[in-house]
Amino acid sequence: MSNGKLINVVLQGALGRMGCEILATLCKQDELNPLAAIDLTAESELLALPNGQSIPLFTKIDDVPETTDVLVDVTNAIGAQKAISNLAPKGINIVIGSSGIPESTYMEAEYLSKKHNVGIVIVPNFALGGVLMTHVARIISKYYDYADLTETHHEKKIDAPSGTSIAIAKAISEGKGGNMNSANTENETIAHTRGGQYSGVNIHSVRLPGRVAHHELVFAGPGETLTIRHDSIDRSGFMPGVVSAIHASVNKPGLTVGLEQILNL
Repeated sequence: MSNGKLINVVLQGALGRMGCEILATLCKQDELNPLAAIDLTAESELLALPNGQSIPLFTKIDDVPETTDVLVDVTNAIGAQKAISNLAPKGINIVIGSSGIPESTYMEAEYLSKKHNVGIVIVPNFALGGVLMTHVARIISKYYDYADLTETHHEKKIDAPSGTSIAIAKAISEGKGGNMNSANTENETIAHTRGGQYSGVNIHSVRLPGRVAHHELVFAGPGETLTIRHDSIDRSGFMPGVVSAIHASVNKPGLTVGLEQILNL
C-alpha cells in the first residue's frame, strides 16, 4: 500500500471500455486520485467522472502533469512503448495493461526502470483467475506432452492472440523445460485451421460480440485430457488487479511482469 499517501493517477486510453471501468474504480479508492486522462480520440478538454468531478483530458502523452505518480496505459503496444520512453525518465511510475507488448519494450522497461528508479508493471491479465490459470499451467505442463489453447475476446480486440494466451503458452514451455508436441495434420484443407503455435502449444483466437475474455486450455495424454478454463464475464473483475498493480508500481522500483509477481505465486 502507499502508507496513506495520495497517489495521483493518469489514465491513458480513458475513453475505451476498460478505461471507463478503471476511472470508475479510481473514484472509489481513498488513496488513488484520478488526476488527468489521455485519449487520442478526445474532442473535449475535460472528462466528467462518475463522482461528478471533472479532470483534464489530453490527446498526447507529453501533456502528463508533473505531479503524476503513476500512468496507467490501456491502449496498445505503441501507446505503452511511448509511455515507458517518455515518462520513466521523468520519474513517473507506469502500469501497462495493454496487450501485444514486444520483447524490445520489455527490455527498454527493464533498463529505464533501473536507471531512473521507477516502478514499471506490465500485466498481461489483470484477472486473478487468469493469473492463477497461468501459474497452474506452468506446474501441470511437465506431466503432459500436448496442449491446445483457445482464447475468445470481443470483436474489437486489436491483436491476436491475446497477451494472456501468450503468457500461458510461455508458462507451459517454461514448466515443461522445452516444447510441447503438436499434432499436425497431413492435409490442412483450410489454412490455419490448427491455429498459431508457440513452443508446440496450438493457440486458437476467437473474436465475437458479447464476449469479454475467455481462455480454455486442454492438456492431453494417453487416454485422458485435463481442461482448465477461465472466464472474465465483466471488466469489473479486472479492477482489483489494476489497483494492486498501481500500488506495486509505487512501492517496488524496477520491472515487474505479471500479477503473479505481486501475489508472490
